[in-house]
Amino acid sequence: MTTFSTRHGLSRPDAEITIRQDAPSEVRDALATIAYQCGFRPSALREVLCQILYRAPDRGNWSEFPNIDEEVRGLLADCEWFEVYDFVEAIASRLAGTSASFGEEVNRYFRVAGVGWQLVHGRLEMRGAEVFEQAIRQGQQELHRQGKLTAAGELHEAIQDLSRRPVPEITGAIQHAMAALECVARDACASKDTLGDLIRRNPDIFPKPVDQIVDKAWGYTSNFGRHLQEGKPPEFEEAELMVGISGVLCRYLARRTAGRG
Repeated sequence: MTTFSTRHGLSRPDAEITIRQDAPSEVRDALATIAYQCGFRPSALREVLCQILYRAPDRGNWSEFPNIDEEVRGLLADCEWFEVYDFVEAIASRLAGTSASFGEEVNRYFRVAGVGWQLVHGRLEMRGAEVFEQAIRQGQQELHRQGKLTAAGELHEAIQDLSRRPVPEITGAIQHAMAALECVARDACASKDTLGDLIRRNPDIFPKPVDQIVDKAWGYTSNFGRHLQEGKPPEFEEAELMVGISGVLCRYLARRTAGRG
């Protein structure tokens, strides 16, 4: 049975992302509630949490509500923030191929609660602002559509690096993002030059002044993605920006190349 809001296409607006390397108590409680709504009993959630925490279940608790439910809430409270997201993936794994409702509800909750994660094919990936998500997903889709699997794989690896828990692999994300763009640019120009040389030798590959932006991004990657400086590590937001830029430009070049064909 659908809800009123679902039937009429109504939903809360996405909140600004404020939660990423954290799992506040309200998030933990909401995840347990969502699991219950999707058919899980407290005893099943307790089993998952005991596996994550290497605990033995309290055999003195035998009633689902309130006893085992209270134990579940306590176990969730004892989890490190990243173990909470391990719990989400474990639940999704148990439902693999049987129901999509858990993932849909989790993602809906994360958007309205400002949580910077999303379930994609049973795995939690970093979630950015809507414009970032659109750029990355459309970039990947276009690369796959044209069979540019190497570049698509690099973009995917960039997302995976940003999604690593408990610490994202920021330099790796930057490297993979620019590797994806370099791969598409090489294909467009039928060249093995580096991205920096491609821009200088093919001034029309990007519209002006976008070519200058790409050249600066390539220089940034050299400084912060490949040749790090002591005391000047790149920040997460910088890596997110680079991945977003790569997604947009990969999509642009792939479509432009297809149009020429």
